[in-house]
Amino acid sequence: MVILFCNVTLFYMQAINDFLLKIDSYIGSSPWFVYFLLGTGIFFTLYLFFPQVRYLKYSLKIVMGKFDKKEDEGDTSHFQALTTALSGTVGTGNIAGVALAVHLGGPAALFWMLVTALFGMTTKFVEVTLSHKYRDKLPDGSFAGGPMYYMKKRLNIRTSSGRIIKTGSWIAVIFAFATILSSFGTGSLPQINSISNSLFTTFRLPHIVTGLVLAVLLGFVIIGGIKRIAKVTEKLVPAMAILYFIGAISVILYNYENIWPSIEAVIGDVFTGTAATGGFLGATIAFAFNRGVNRGLFSNEAGQGSAPIAHAAARAHEPVSEGLVALLEPFIDTIIICTLTGFTLLSSGVWNTKYENRFQVADIEVLAGKNYTDKTEEGREILSQHITKGLELPEFTGELTVENGKITSPVTILHARSLAENVKVYDNGLPYTGKLKVENGRLRLPSSKSKDQSWQNWIKGMFTGESSDGIYLEGVSLVHSAPLTTIAFTKSWFGDWGKYIVSLGLLMFAFSTAISWSYYGDRAVTFLWGPQYVLWYHLIYVIGFFIASFVDTTIIWTLSGITIALMTIPNLFGLLILHKEVKTEIKKFWIEYKRRFPNEKVPKY
Repeated sequence: MVILFCNVTLFYMQAINDFLLKIDSYIGSSPWFVYFLLGTGIFFTLYLFFPQVRYLKYSLKIVMGKFDKKEDEGDTSHFQALTTALSGTVGTGNIAGVALAVHLGGPAALFWMLVTALFGMTTKFVEVTLSHKYRDKLPDGSFAGGPMYYMKKRLNIRTSSGRIIKTGSWIAVIFAFATILSSFGTGSLPQINSISNSLFTTFRLPHIVTGLVLAVLLGFVIIGGIKRIAKVTEKLVPAMAILYFIGAISVILYNYENIWPSIEAVIGDVFTGTAATGGFLGATIAFAFNRGVNRGLFSNEAGQGSAPIAHAAARAHEPVSEGLVALLEPFIDTIIICTLTGFTLLSSGVWNTKYENRFQVADIEVLAGKNYTDKTEEGREILSQHITKGLELPEFTGELTVENGKITSPVTILHARSLAENVKVYDNGLPYTGKLKVENGRLRLPSSKSKDQSWQNWIKGMFTGESSDGIYLEGVSLVHSAPLTTIAFTKSWFGDWGKYIVSLGLLMFAFSTAISWSYYGDRAVTFLWGPQYVLWYHLIYVIGFFIASFVDTTIIWTLSGITIALMTIPNLFGLLILHKEVKTEIKKFWIEYKRRFPNEKVPKY
C-alpha cells in the first residue's frame, strides 16, 4: 500500500510542479520581485550610507558582549541569537542552493548571489532593528518578536479625522501566515530532502530511514523551546562551519590552476551570459541574474523577516545593537560560505560535466525524434536555444516502448537541462519492459509492475535501499543541488572521502536550519492564536519533515521559492515605510555608544 501510494504520488508530481511553477512565475521568479528585493537593499545602503562597511567592526565588538548591560532582558545572548539565526540561514542554500543556481544560471549566478548578500547585510540590519524594538514580553517571561509585531504596532493608518485604521494588524496576519508556510517551504521540507538525497548518494541510506530518524531527533530538540535551541546551535554552527571550510578549501587548492579561470567566468559571464560548454547548454544574462538573486535570498534570507524572530529573543536594551549583530549574517552565510561552495563547483569542473545518476521525473523532458546532439557546435546551439531562449522544439506525446530497460521509441531525453545519454528504465532495480506515457514532453510514470511488493520486502527495502524504488530512470546527464556539491568535494586530496564531508556538513547545516525554522513558525502561531496551539504546529512540522525526505527535490525548491516571496513582500513594504524611524534609532544608539565609550571614535550618523 505504501509503495502504491508513493508511485501514485510520483505520477502526479510533474503536474503539481507545473502548477507551482506557474504561481512562482508571478512572484518569486518574476523580475519585479528581484528588483524589489535588491532595490530595498540598495535604498537602505545609500540612505544609511553603507552601514555594512562602516559598522562591521562594531558588529564584532557587540557580538562579543562589549555593549551589554547586566539589566538587559532576553532569553539568549548576542552570540546565541547570531548562531540561532545563522543555523536558520546556513543550510541547503549554501550547499544545494548554490549548486542549483550555478546549474541554472552558470558562473554569473554566483556573482549575483554575492551582490544580493552585500546589500542584504543592510536589509538584515534594518529588519532586526525594528523587530527587536517592538518585541513583546510574554506572561511566562519569555520574549516574542519579529516583523509581525512592528507591523501590528506601526503600520496602521490615521485618517484626516484622527480615526486609526488597523491596516498593520492585517499586514501582520498575512506575514505570520506566510511565516508558517515558509517554515515548511524553507525550513522543513527542502532541508530534509537535501539531507536524504545526499545520504542516499553517499551511503545508499534509504530516504525514508533518514527522514524517520531525524524527525524523531527534531521533535526532541524543538520541544525545549528557544533556550534549548540556542544551546544546540551555538555548538553546532561553529563545528559545521569549520568542517565545511576544510573540505571546500581542499578542493579549491587541489584544483588551483582553475581558480583564476573561475574568477574570470564569474565576472565575465555577468555581461555575456554563459555559452554552452561541456554538458551545460548555456544561460542568458537575465536568467543568471534572476536565479542568482533568488538563490541568494534563499541562502541568507535578508528581507524575508525570519532572522528578526530569533534576534528578538536576545538580551539587549538597544535595538540597533542587535541589528548590528545581524549585519554579520549575510557576510558569513553568503559572502564566505556560498563563495566557498561556488568556487568548489567551478574549480573542480563538475558544474558542466555529466555523471551517471538517477533521474528526477520533474527534471525530465522528452523531445520527439533522435536527431539531436550536444557533440557539435550546431547541435549545442539548437538545444541551447530550446533551453534558454524560448525556441520550442517538438515535444513527444504518446507512449514510449521500453524493452529490457532500453527506450526503443525515436525520442531524445533531456534531464536537468542537458542531453541525457545511456538512459535505462528500471522497476525496483530490474530492467523494465512495457510502456511509459508521455504528455507534451512530460513523463508520467505508472505504478510499479514488480510482483515483489509484500510488506516484508517493503520493510526490508526500507532499511536496505533495495526493492522499494518503483519505476525510475537512470543515465548520464548533468546533476544539480546537493548531489552536485557532493561530487565536487571528491575532487581533492580526500578523494571519495570528500563526499562524507558534504554529507555530514549538509546533515548539520540542514538539520540546524529545520530546528531554527520550527521556532520561527511557533512564534507566528503564538502571534496568531496563542501558545496553546504551538504543540499542534510542532507535530505537523515534524510529520511534514518526515514526508519530505522522499518527495521530489524539484517540487520542494519550487515551493520554497513561493513561500519566500509571500513572506518577503509585506516585510519589505514595512521596512520602507518606517525608514525614517530606523535612522532615528541609529542616531540614538551612537549617542549612547559615544557616552559609554568616550575614547572611541564612532561613525558619522
